[in-house]
Amino acid sequence: MALEVIERYCGKCDLVDLKAVFREPVKAVEYLGHEKIDLVFLDINMPDLSGLQLLQTLSPRPMIIFTTAYGHYAVESYTLNAIDYLLKPITFERFLAAVNKAVAAASGRSGAPGNEEAPTIFIKSGPQTYRVRVSDILYLEKEGNYITAHLKDRDILIRQNMSDVFDLVPAEDFIRIHKSFVVAIEHIEMIEVHQLTVDKKKLPIGSTYRDSLRLRLGID
Repeated sequence: MALEVIERYCGKCDLVDLKAVFREPVKAVEYLGHEKIDLVFLDINMPDLSGLQLLQTLSPRPMIIFTTAYGHYAVESYTLNAIDYLLKPITFERFLAAVNKAVAAASGRSGAPGNEEAPTIFIKSGPQTYRVRVSDILYLEKEGNYITAHLKDRDILIRQNMSDVFDLVPAEDFIRIHKSFVVAIEHIEMIEVHQLTVDKKKLPIGSTYRDSLRLRLGID
């Protein structure tokens, strides 16, 4: 069932070109030995060979996104430099966030200086999924059960929790300044004691985020 979910999600995402699916890990190892694969969705609990053991047999290693029903493997998976760790049942939004991380990692691995494409992510809003340049996102605003991504030319409404916002946008490019606001660092125009300006809009700085903001930006 989990394989079928991943297959269906791959079919809905233009960033993924699904090459093969395996239920037997040994056959997957044989396939990966002669095929160049960029990204593998890998379960941890499998017959004969666990996902963690399988990964350690591979050289060179492709990017890995682990899928499992058990959260206690998370720390070990990150020591193996996994791109992400998806807990079942896996939602499409969470799958898309993991794929976005893989795309960002791949562009960092292979882009030639001066010839990189602008990093993009996919944002799901209702039945539509939008491809968005990260540099076009000004800030994200929590409104009730939704988050609004404010872009340079439009707004996109997203059903997602603020606590999971960094599964959507890269944490190295954004910072949380308030319980309801995450802003793109490159678009901050001015910082005051209780607010900052992005695209000529004044956004509040929460008292619990003020010190971390100043530390992150190197402000004395």
